[in-house]
Amino acid sequence: MANTHTDAGSGDVLVFLHGFCESKQVWAEFVQPLQQQFRIITLDLPGFGENIENISSYNMESMADYVKQQLEALNVRRFLLVGHSMGGYVSMAFAEKYGHLLKGLCLFQSSALPDTDEKKEQRSKSIDYVERHGVANFINPFVEPLFYRENRERLAPKIEMMKEIGRATPKESVTGAMAAMRDRADRTEVLQQLKCPVLFVFGKEDGAVPLDKALEQCHLPGNSMVNFLEKTGHMAMFERTHETRLALQKFAETIF
Repeated sequence: MANTHTDAGSGDVLVFLHGFCESKQVWAEFVQPLQQQFRIITLDLPGFGENIENISSYNMESMADYVKQQLEALNVRRFLLVGHSMGGYVSMAFAEKYGHLLKGLCLFQSSALPDTDEKKEQRSKSIDYVERHGVANFINPFVEPLFYRENRERLAPKIEMMKEIGRATPKESVTGAMAAMRDRADRTEVLQQLKCPVLFVFGKEDGAVPLDKALEQCHLPGNSMVNFLEKTGHMAMFERTHETRLALQKFAETIF
């Protein structure tokens, strides 16, 4: 039986969703200290990590349904949902369908905005590239730029870990998820109408969620907290572990 989730600690529940070509492993070190205070669940989204059985369709809605089913099976009622990058897109789909279950939401270097036309075109080209040249040839140059250049040497082992996770991802998962990200809906209105508090975590040097896009949405929820991190790319759980963990801990303490 594949181990598609982790569940540790006790008390109020925090659920962590990883990003594109990642797995629950990216949260392993980050969540450890939080387990002393909260019940922490990390999931492998369908098609990623150890969760590569029976994937029928790729879209944010079906991944959100999967998250709900898993949490029901784990007897989780209400919780704080933390989504990194693509995991944030899944979190927004979850908020739209099952917002009543959320005590809080953290968009961890993610967005409620849809892809721009330019970004959509880029994703289509990437899908074509993976189809022609395979996953490894796509992943190897893809990972390093996710980290701010000044952090790359220090975090070389993490970059290598990320490449390993990415290279192990089935081709269907890579292309399916890219198409799902490209075609996802604009969920800024969901953000605006959300009843629970929202924490935003942004890297000032993040090429995937540029600062202007970050600023466009952080004022939308009725109740939001925003963390802008300098010298940080798209992988704050590694680049700014202590600061982001502390921000998340404080946010969780205010909502529970």
